Amino acid sequence: MRSIRNFTISMASCWVCWFVLSIQIVAQSHHDWSYNLGLYEVNIRNYSEEGTFEAFKADLDRIDSLGAGILWLMPIHPIGEENRLGSLGSPYSVQDYYAVNPDYGSLDAFKSLVHEIHERGMYVIIDWVANHTSWDHVLTQSNPEWYVKDLAGNFIPPPGTNWSDVIELNYDRQGLRTYMIEAMKFWVDSVGVDGFRFDAVDFVPDDFWTVATQELKEAKPDIFLLAEGPGEELIDLGFHMNYSWAFYGFGGGILSQITQGVADANSFRTFVNAEQRNYSDGAYRLYFISNHDENAWEGSPAQLFGPRAVNFAVLSHMINGMPLVYNGEEAGMTQQLAFFDKDVIPWRDHPLFDYYQRLFALKRRNAALWNGFDENEAVRIKTTQNAPIYMFERSKDGDRVIGVFNLSAQSVDAQPTDTFSEGTYRNVLTDELQGLSQDMEFSFCPWQFLVLEQVSSNANTHPSGDLVPSSFKVTPAYPNPFNPNTTVSVHLNTINELKVEVYDTMGRLQLARSLGVRNPGVHSVVIQASDWSSGTYLLRVYAGNEVHLQRISLIK
Repeated sequence: MRSIRNFTISMASCWVCWFVLSIQIVAQSHHDWSYNLGLYEVNIRNYSEEGTFEAFKADLDRIDSLGAGILWLMPIHPIGEENRLGSLGSPYSVQDYYAVNPDYGSLDAFKSLVHEIHERGMYVIIDWVANHTSWDHVLTQSNPEWYVKDLAGNFIPPPGTNWSDVIELNYDRQGLRTYMIEAMKFWVDSVGVDGFRFDAVDFVPDDFWTVATQELKEAKPDIFLLAEGPGEELIDLGFHMNYSWAFYGFGGGILSQITQGVADANSFRTFVNAEQRNYSDGAYRLYFISNHDENAWEGSPAQLFGPRAVNFAVLSHMINGMPLVYNGEEAGMTQQLAFFDKDVIPWRDHPLFDYYQRLFALKRRNAALWNGFDENEAVRIKTTQNAPIYMFERSKDGDRVIGVFNLSAQSVDAQPTDTFSEGTYRNVLTDELQGLSQDMEFSFCPWQFLVLEQVSSNANTHPSGDLVPSSFKVTPAYPNPFNPNTTVSVHLNTINELKVEVYDTMGRLQLARSLGVRNPGVHSVVIQASDWSSGTYLLRVYAGNEVHLQRISLIK
């Protein structure tokens, strides 16, 4: 009896251990780290003149300061030479799943890049092309039976496409399925990538993805899996995020309809409602106005959307899902990059960098914009001008943001007709404080927008919604542009402590000056920049806990 009792106790202990272990496995997922992050897509070839891992690594501090948090690297593998398009070929014409493109560097150089990304608290996913390979992929020699062939036994491009530089794989072959999953695991286990962006998932059988996603999650429970496709069924197949082509994609979506004048703010409300109805329970959607496909084949945001581009870019950060920035977008890139040839991004200082930096920072700190939660979905606030104005509120855990977007080419005066959370808000893109109340009126220019973060739930503001009185005012720096000095004047209304800081566009501190406690009145600060490089800088003036921001430009 004693031995049976001990066996029973041991079995009970095992069940307890299994139960605890199961809870731990279920609890660990990508959502533990991706819930407040965005995505930044990287084209290594065109990112720099060198087009290497090392050159990209040198810019990680700037990218980190932008704040997206997750880097998506376009395919890093060697590119096929047979039937190559252009001088360098498509990155999606993969020659070897286990190797890196020698033009980019070595495998060790890539491991070093991944390490440096992780050292900065960022994450990295790599592009995976499962449907097809180059004509001279190593598998064409070792396992030619793993490819689709015509009646004459010849390799063929994926049917229904014009992808003449690649050939289709045959997923009726179990050996191919096993090989593909093991190749993915190599980059997780040996290199340490945090996940994958899967190209053209709809061209690969669903039953393969069901197995592959499960095995990848077993190998790395917090792995992040992004599917290039719009269907709801992709979430059921095990992917964590898919594309919202209903927002924008390949010349279609609600943004294109607004641009064409056949949709308005009411249409956008319908789009948002459908997104929230169809995607819940932790599923993510990817929103963007540009990526490598859109830029190469459709056009840059400026070409596609004209004066609407910034409005749409900001909007992509405000709705339920994860925003994507394509490299160069933060530099206001207006050109289409060559897809099959070298074409370096024309880097420059641009106000969009500051916009994206502020929006990513807002997403990180404000639970109202976090990914994968149903309770912070956008709730429309109706106005007296519902056709042109899309006003909405998102909130979670005491955090709240309000967006107001004029989705028309007309100047509009509007007043809220729905109730919403009154109080003091900060304009996220200017740092100005504003009181919101039910009877306030907005006056909007064409395509103007507001992104407001609540800083107080008290409705102690002027009933007209005027700006909350500030303890100081800063006049524009003069001269601006300048060389080598400029002066800024601070008008204090109360005794306060003054401080001035200046940052470059990479977020590096150039000047920090404490002026101590000053009496009410006008105080002038001279900024000496003789040792700085030409460019745009961000000036921050602090009076106690309040801050004023403005851009200054040094031209030598």
